[in-house]
Amino acid sequence: MSLQMNDGSQNPPRIEIHQAMWGMSGLGENGRFWTLEEQLDKIAEAGFTGITGAPPTEEARKRVERYGLKYGGGGFPWTAGDLEPMLRRAKDNGSMYFNSQVLDNFVIGEEAIRRLAEMTELAARIGMPHFVETHRGRITQDIIRTADYVQAIADLRLTIDFSHYVVNTELDGFVPQTAETAEGYFQLLLQRTSSIHARVSNGHQVQADIGPEGTESQAERFYKWWETGMRNWLQQAGPGDILPFIVELGPPPYALTRTVNAYNDTEITDRWQQALAIKKRVETIVDRLMAERQTNGE
Repeated sequence: MSLQMNDGSQNPPRIEIHQAMWGMSGLGENGRFWTLEEQLDKIAEAGFTGITGAPPTEEARKRVERYGLKYGGGGFPWTAGDLEPMLRRAKDNGSMYFNSQVLDNFVIGEEAIRRLAEMTELAARIGMPHFVETHRGRITQDIIRTADYVQAIADLRLTIDFSHYVVNTELDGFVPQTAETAEGYFQLLLQRTSSIHARVSNGHQVQADIGPEGTESQAERFYKWWETGMRNWLQQAGPGDILPFIVELGPPPYALTRTVNAYNDTEITDRWQQALAIKKRVETIVDRLMAERQTNGE
């Protein structure tokens, strides 16, 4: 079984740009939120080829099938025992991979390694590609402990979301030595890229404003990390493998709002337009990587 998301074909490895359903929460126009079905319409119209999170309604499922959207599941397991029914349900629902935010951030050391190893072995037995997300507040709380995990577990694959680590190491550029040390850890983790969640942090807010074109300066280091992860993945991928690059700009309280009562207040950015801006920029990176592979005869 491939450790990657795979469509069962002999096609060359490819990178697809998907959209997180969670990131569609609270979006709309003309004074109302989009329905779930409208969210899927918008995703397909924008050219995304997949989603995270299997749609919960029959009408939504019909739209996913109509548009040919691929999707992956996800959950919050503590142990392999928790994970097993999640994986089986996801497989039955047609998910092509499963993303885990493993609980919790107070599980460390050998116990954490044991749990992650058991989850990795379980997923291989069930036949479901399983990616552990680099997420603060989880077993992957920081880059140091997550580096230990990948060094201890050969088949551990990651969903890369460095916005969390940029925040919890406060990488804001004021202490260059810190950034240099962190970069070594980032490069190690990027070798295990199997999925990417796209969100930009500035070292203080987990989801920073990157402007309508996605070109604000703090975004550039993320584009470089994402490209490195894609390159690493392509070097390891086989026929039929797919890297899901998922734009995941979350609603409040992830999104910046005008006051502290985040769930009730107005976002200060146009989250959907920023999602489209990230998609557009990443498409240029993917096109360049694919052209390089074709030139090199890969």
